Amino acid sequence: MFDSAMILDATLLPAMFIALAAGLLSFLSPCVLPIVPPYLAFMGGVSVGEMDETAAARRRVLLAAVFFVLGLSTVFLLLGFAFSAMGRMFLQFQDWFVLIAGCVVMIFGAHFVGVFRIGFLDRDVRIETGRQGGSAFGAYLLGLAFAFGWTPCLGPILGTILGLAASEADLMRGTTLLAFYALGLGIPFLLVAAFFPRLKGAMAWMKRHLDRIERISGLLLWTVGLMMVTGQFTAFSWWLLEQFPALATLG
Repeated sequence: MFDSAMILDATLLPAMFIALAAGLLSFLSPCVLPIVPPYLAFMGGVSVGEMDETAAARRRVLLAAVFFVLGLSTVFLLLGFAFSAMGRMFLQFQDWFVLIAGCVVMIFGAHFVGVFRIGFLDRDVRIETGRQGGSAFGAYLLGLAFAFGWTPCLGPILGTILGLAASEADLMRGTTLLAFYALGLGIPFLLVAAFFPRLKGAMAWMKRHLDRIERISGLLLWTVGLMMVTGQFTAFSWWLLEQFPALATLG
């Protein structure tokens, strides 16, 4: 049995919030948001028009979306475990590891802001799984393929969370961060599947402002990288405890 206090403590809380926000930013990225409705419709074996018109179609799509999220969560949890294990192996070099990871995250942030562009981060590598739409198992396979295939495009944001997981150098804590990242990315898929007609307007607005969303994401990434480089996560944790004493009771 593990001690929950080792997982949920003031030091980990900021990273958990960042991981959750990073998952949401990944959903809002230009390589994910535009393909959400057709992707969900394909997984549910319906058309986008049927998602808009019939509750039965949305139920099918929601079931498929649940298994899709389980599939992508499987990959991210495994990545969290692997990077945490790597951080544990190099524990004696943890300070250098965090410094290097922070610098890389700042570079990713500059890419998103538009200071410069890194070519391979603007591409995705999509894995073909055949016509797997319309079944729960097919949706799960598509979730696995999505997590692997879109990793280059999600790289700047996902890389930040993987860097945090590796810097934790603890298997359970690192995997927890990737679980929160998967939640941040997966919950919006479920919301769109369940409430597609009501969310069409909001999604259209977000598509029109993708450039601005990307720049904001880049600024947040750069800030996280700076906090990693300067060791401000601990200070931020104590600040959270001072402002919200109830957090000390977690765990």
